[in-house]
Amino acid sequence: MGIVNIDDDLHDQIRKASAVSCRSINAQAAFWIKVGMLCEMNPTMSFNEIVARELRAAGVVAQAVGIAST
Repeated sequence: MGIVNIDDDLHDQIRKASAVSCRSINAQAAFWIKVGMLCEMNPTMSFNEIVARELRAAGVVAQAVGIAST
C-alpha cells in the first residue's frame, strides 16, 4: 500500500461523502478511483450502467422493492 497525496479540498469532499455513504475515507477514495477508472475504460457507459454491471459481476441480484401503504 502506498501513500497518495491529494489536495486538502478533495480530502474534505471525500470525508463528507464517506459519511453519507457509510464508508471509511479510504474506502470512499478507493470507490471513486475504481469508478473513475471504469468510466475511462468504458466511455460509452453511464455511471449507473457501470455500477449495475459491477454489482451483477459480484453476484448481487436486484429484488423488487415493495412500497408500504400508510
